[in-house]
Amino acid sequence: MTADASPTRRRLTRTQRRNLRLGLLFISPWIIGLAVFVVYPVTYSVVLSFTRYSGLLAPEWVGLQNYVSAFLDPLVGTAVGNTAFYAVLAVPIGLLVALVLALAMNRNVREVALFRTIFYMPSLIPAFAMSFIFIVFLNPQFGFFNQLIRPFGGADVNLLGDPTGIKIAIVLMAQLGAGNAALIFLAGLRNVPRTLYEAARVDGASRGRQFLSITLPLLSPVILFNLITGVSGALQVFTEAFIVTNGTGGPDSGALFYMMYLYRNAFGFAELGYASALAVLLFLVGMGLALLIFFLSRRFVNYDVNAA
Repeated sequence: MTADASPTRRRLTRTQRRNLRLGLLFISPWIIGLAVFVVYPVTYSVVLSFTRYSGLLAPEWVGLQNYVSAFLDPLVGTAVGNTAFYAVLAVPIGLLVALVLALAMNRNVREVALFRTIFYMPSLIPAFAMSFIFIVFLNPQFGFFNQLIRPFGGADVNLLGDPTGIKIAIVLMAQLGAGNAALIFLAGLRNVPRTLYEAARVDGASRGRQFLSITLPLLSPVILFNLITGVSGALQVFTEAFIVTNGTGGPDSGALFYMMYLYRNAFGFAELGYASALAVLLFLVGMGLALLIFFLSRRFVNYDVNAA
């Protein structure tokens, strides 16, 4: 056999070919769905981002003009700032609330199943319904929030009428959906070996030390997952702000989030090309943040039980 001889290609047997066809047949709905509802829309949006298109006339090629306009548009800066404000507050608070709920649901008490149901139920309420509830709850005249603080001498607060207050209100609203992340945290807590806690107690470790040295390190993969999904959701916040502000973006554009401004350009101003450019930029930022989180996760994510 010569040195440059190429290895022979192994042909699939009849059974292997049959299994391959069956496998492709079974996953074909997913492949078709991915192509139709993900690959094609993303590709089409990228192409539209280089055009001026209203949805009625034929697209007109404008090159990078939409991207240049996005960087020069002051409302884009406002929307980015509002979205960043929301993400910086909502994501870490949401992780903390979900972790606390998971620790509470992990207690060995008789009523824990009832508590799990109660904690999870708010996340089942549709976002638009929860938004209407918050509008009534935070009403400056007869809302429950002001009714609650008046007996303690607190002045009436109009969070929905303040540019910063309305963002804080939407951040608080987002915490009602922490039940989903809490269940994922709970699954992670159930996978932590009990023997590690027993060994730590024998060594005299306090509950706080056990939490910091055992629970958190072994929950780090779950924290990473909830962090990425939380950042992704924060970048796409839309429904709550749209309902609470009736689509206006709030007082002084205080709740004009990026997705709302994208929606306004696409369906309010019929600037589908410009909106597509905004969508592409959002996609790139989201991918960049995800990659950054994955890169930094090497320092704090622990997949080895023995290394905890």
